[in-house]
Amino acid sequence: MNRRWRPSRSRATRRNKVYQRTPFASKRAANGGKQLRRLLSMVLAACALAALDLAPCALAADRPPNFVFILADDLGVGELGCYGQQIIRTPQIDRLAAGGMRFTQFYAGAPVCAPCRCTLMTGLHTGHAYIRENREKGPWTRRVEPLESKFTGQEPIPDDARTLAELLKQQGYATAAVGKWGLGHLGTSGAPTSQGFDSFYGYYCQRHAHNHFPAFLWRNDQKQPQPGNDGKSLSGETYSQDQFVSAAKAFIREHKDGPFFLYVPLTVPHLSIQVPDESLAQYAGQIQEAPYDHKGYQKHPAPRAGYAAMVTHMDQGVGEIVDLIDGLNLGENTLIVFTSDNGPTYDRLGGSDSDFFNSSAHLRGRKGSVYEGGIRSPLIARWTGRTPSGETAALAAMWDLLPTLCELAGVRAPESVDGLSLAGALLGSESPPERPYLYWEYPPNGGQQAVRSGRWKGVRTDLAAGNRSWQLYDLATDRSETTDVAAEHPDVVRRLSAYAKEAHVASPLFPLPGVDEALP
Repeated sequence: MNRRWRPSRSRATRRNKVYQRTPFASKRAANGGKQLRRLLSMVLAACALAALDLAPCALAADRPPNFVFILADDLGVGELGCYGQQIIRTPQIDRLAAGGMRFTQFYAGAPVCAPCRCTLMTGLHTGHAYIRENREKGPWTRRVEPLESKFTGQEPIPDDARTLAELLKQQGYATAAVGKWGLGHLGTSGAPTSQGFDSFYGYYCQRHAHNHFPAFLWRNDQKQPQPGNDGKSLSGETYSQDQFVSAAKAFIREHKDGPFFLYVPLTVPHLSIQVPDESLAQYAGQIQEAPYDHKGYQKHPAPRAGYAAMVTHMDQGVGEIVDLIDGLNLGENTLIVFTSDNGPTYDRLGGSDSDFFNSSAHLRGRKGSVYEGGIRSPLIARWTGRTPSGETAALAAMWDLLPTLCELAGVRAPESVDGLSLAGALLGSESPPERPYLYWEYPPNGGQQAVRSGRWKGVRTDLAAGNRSWQLYDLATDRSETTDVAAEHPDVVRRLSAYAKEAHVASPLFPLPGVDEALP
């Protein structure tokens, strides 16, 4: 596809610029034009800095910090002890939070996997992002099928995307991704090794990741059989999460002299409910089970205990990574970030029970929804001796993390990003950045939009059915979005509607139902 689209973006930080994106650039262009653009950008940036006699970033230390970014999959904001969970035990992540900053108003980039990962990697919210929903079948499928016919991957991010990994790699960082990718299979423009990562180990395709005892995992372009697994059964001998933790630890040891960027998008607790027996034993017989109508995935005989055990097993793996960082005396030069890609699962899908565990902390909505329960996520950040300990109510979202890590590393983030750097707030040297609004859109499930501005949250649903009205919620007094006050505050509704109009740029790949006209 060679269409070009020109999103007009009028936010103050963008100075009303019009910029151009190509959803799918060719790999031939990548090998030439992209490298030339990088070289020219580096030369121009160096000249400008030399002329101004300024360092790229006043916050960057003499030695750039390492980054370990751990992303849980479908973990609700209420499923950690440090966020109020009463049943599931997460002592290692709670300890990480006690030694760092815990955000109480942090948002995922989208209510589902792939678009959230895109906002993280590109710093663009879903009104501008390349990927705005999960989609598996497409023109890339033919390129992937010769590799293996069952798992074809999702819509790939385009070759001209400037990702967080690419930006850090240009600064001399060693880069690795370990876990679930979901932004393009091997052989496409979106493969992690085509987007700035030196190496990848895990699942390219999200559907492949539905089984935690897979028959194989990918290491770059090689399939690696997993001992004792057939990829079809509830259990096996080799648990993918344990493989990811081992690979992450090996990378840290190899690159301990830094700087390095380790991205660990874990697959837990996304369904299916599967966990090693020793972890299940911690909850077996302690949690009352209830019958449920199974909806796909592997069926677990004790789904509540199994789900809790998955989260605790994940917690143990996170603790291993943190302990290694501290054991190698890297804590004072390593920022560890832990968060989740979206809200918890709905309708007891696969046996999960978000109501029983209060997984969304009494927030409305689940995964796939732009209400708070679908997009609110935990965020914990620890840089020993640098991040103040305690909690912050700073309003922030996944697309803020690219400019944040770039600033800490001494890299200039692309001017086109939607995110704002949280670097000063993380180091306790500045107040959180002020912003007019946060924005989300999600074409499936009837078409949805959401805008957060200060205490106010505007939501539109059922766009495909012709709905044009906004719901309005005062999150300062109604965090669970129970009472629509749009009729009482028409001025606020008009302001949030204007923000949504400004934030949305029509995508030829992911048109927003009821909002975008038919695109050529």
